[in-house]
Amino acid sequence: MLLDDLIKYCGADALPMHMPGHKRNTDKFPWLARLGGDIDITEIDGFDNLNDPQTVFAGLEARMARMWGADESVCLVGGSTQGAFAAICSSLLHGGSLLLCRNAHKSLYHAAETARADVHYIMPDTDGDGIIGSVTPQAAEDALRAHPDAAVVAVTSPTYEGVISDIAKIADVCHRYGALLFVDEAHGAHLGFGGFPASAVTCGADIVVQSLHKTLPSLTQTAALHIRCGFADANEVRRCAAMFGTSSPSYILSASIDACVSYLEREGDRAADEWLSALGSFRARTAGMRHLKIYGGGDTFALDPSKIVVTTSRADTDGGGLVRLAREKYNIEPEAEIGDNVIFMTGMGDTESSLQRLADALCDIDRTCAAADKAPARAPALPIKSINAWEAVRRRSETVPVSECAGRTAAEYVWAYPPGIPLIVPGEIINEDIAVALSSDARLYSTRRSARGEICVLSE
Repeated sequence: MLLDDLIKYCGADALPMHMPGHKRNTDKFPWLARLGGDIDITEIDGFDNLNDPQTVFAGLEARMARMWGADESVCLVGGSTQGAFAAICSSLLHGGSLLLCRNAHKSLYHAAETARADVHYIMPDTDGDGIIGSVTPQAAEDALRAHPDAAVVAVTSPTYEGVISDIAKIADVCHRYGALLFVDEAHGAHLGFGGFPASAVTCGADIVVQSLHKTLPSLTQTAALHIRCGFADANEVRRCAAMFGTSSPSYILSASIDACVSYLEREGDRAADEWLSALGSFRARTAGMRHLKIYGGGDTFALDPSKIVVTTSRADTDGGGLVRLAREKYNIEPEAEIGDNVIFMTGMGDTESSLQRLADALCDIDRTCAAADKAPARAPALPIKSINAWEAVRRRSETVPVSECAGRTAAEYVWAYPPGIPLIVPGEIINEDIAVALSSDARLYSTRRSARGEICVLSE
């Protein structure tokens, strides 16, 4: 295993006359010992090169491909963002047409901008709790009929809230129209293990990216890119993955991927089923709550059971109130608050005990709540695209107060992070719904806004 090899090599008396500059000298720099500095190396003899895998990393990637059912897999230490850039930019000719689910993560929008893609949107279903739902096979087919020149369809499944689309049927639709299907499965690296739903890799997607760190025992920033050859050019995907990654990939992060894969080979199905059992106990324990609701999707959407989404839409508090109580009274840090919904994200590291603690806290909070009648959540109307984002960000722009932005064309993205889904994209005309949302939701921000309450728009 890579980690064992690193420990053995770095424990020997080799003199490192190469990068990194700390020289593994944890006596001189003691803080590095807690950060893994004693095994931090660069590309040296015997340790392969992540961007040109021949030995160590070639073997690791072959094991990953076998485990997840891909033709080829690529280790990523730049997160799923690196994988999204590689997938989209390797699959589109310059300025090609891309069908993108509107609830895609900002990395896909940035990748589309980099590729100068002509972007058109597939709208997912929604429901009254404000949960963005699945992309249906029919929606994908309608979009491909409207844009038959689309080379790539990009879908997020599972979503931030755990909603899963029917990837097998969407893949069939895409392939009938000659389009490649890329699935952002960043939140679903655990799918396919134990009793969890199947992964997009085995459901026929051509390229799939997964953030290993989100739900599996691996360090933050580690990810995997899986390729099924045919529609996808594996060599070009790899070239783009290296191009959008660092030329000095971390061996500590790489060893984390290797250790994670080794664990899954030994324990993956058993650990997944233990996790599912703990989740089942959690749901049984919270089934009697009267005001807080554990989102279940009902007959509307398929869900990844690992995501716990608590909605306050029927309680006399909101998501912010629930988050404050969880933090201040119970010392529980949620993943995110999105309107009336709060995401408590679970992972393979959770136990029956940790989920029982969360369940007890939620039941306790529920007893302090009263019923409330709230209007169903309504998503703003989809804005009209004037020009593509890659062109809009290069045009002259000006900053205006949000109160004066309706009818103007956005020159920047506006989103809340997490989850990083845009309310407005550069090149779109800001409608009244969006102007109201910008004025009323302090969580919305952008990368170029000069001050709160302002937004960049194209100059007239």
